[in-house]
Amino acid sequence: MAANSIEPVIVETAKGGIPLDRLGVTLMHEHVFVLSTEIQENNPQLWNEQEQIDGAVAKLNAAAERGVDTIVDLTVLGQGRYLPRIKKVAERVALNIVVATGVYTYNDEPMYFAFRGPGRVFEGPDPMVELFVRDITEGIGDTGVKAAVLKCATETEHLPEGVERVLRATAQAHRETGAPIQTHSNALVRNGLLQQKVFREEGVDLSRVVIGHSGDSDDLDYLRELLDAGSFLGMDRFGMEFIAPLDQRVETVAQLVREGYAGQLVLSHDCPCFLDYLTTDQRELVAPSWDYTHIHDDVLPALRKAEVSDEDLRTMLVDNPRRFFAANAPY
Repeated sequence: MAANSIEPVIVETAKGGIPLDRLGVTLMHEHVFVLSTEIQENNPQLWNEQEQIDGAVAKLNAAAERGVDTIVDLTVLGQGRYLPRIKKVAERVALNIVVATGVYTYNDEPMYFAFRGPGRVFEGPDPMVELFVRDITEGIGDTGVKAAVLKCATETEHLPEGVERVLRATAQAHRETGAPIQTHSNALVRNGLLQQKVFREEGVDLSRVVIGHSGDSDDLDYLRELLDAGSFLGMDRFGMEFIAPLDQRVETVAQLVREGYAGQLVLSHDCPCFLDYLTTDQRELVAPSWDYTHIHDDVLPALRKAEVSDEDLRTMLVDNPRRFFAANAPY
């Protein structure tokens, strides 16, 4: 190989690594299954796994028919992540599924980690960091699937100790592997700023972070503060109108684009094919538009009507995800 040649950037998916330019149109914050694992494992009568796999395939292929090339499945520990099931779906769909590692909690770290690690009863390296790094560098369990992104969450306006530990472990695994970070935040209490504070203290380049669910708020001062610190914003709950209606979400994106921030925005739904927190009827009642085709069917036309150009739409759907995954060097 020539001395000045550049290795192509490879992004890991549920079907193996792909070149960066094959990401295409990317929905950056989605889920395939969100499950209460212990309940499902002990109560198989509550769901038909094969039926839900078939349903997921149909829903994802409908998105692919609209032009979606990739979804980023941010389901991690605490949300029922199970890669053998995701692999079955991935084999049957006409799009890429990028998978994540991390821990999802609003309060305490899982008991598995509670007694081991820095400042715990059994002092030593944080097993959470070790697990995240293994998922990224070796693969998740024995599936052969490597995670390509880290996920963590904060929900309250204050930072519980267990949640702070997860954020710091996420940051440390990021620095060790280079895998970028996406978050769940609660924009209504402005806690994306807490996430940035912890990441900054851990030496994270904030341009390698997506502060998720930012589109739940139309507090432009808050959103500008996150953007000006360098992060991407996830405008990623289109269809969840019980939190913020479509017209508000569209106008927030359009205004930020007018102000020159298109290069830091990504779009998505935060949509699962199957979520056991609600029955099908309950989900339909509270979020009838919450599916993978909503952006292409409803949101993009509304953004165009708000004078967001096709070039800016491409920036948010193609170019920004590509830049996010391209910056994958450890430091």
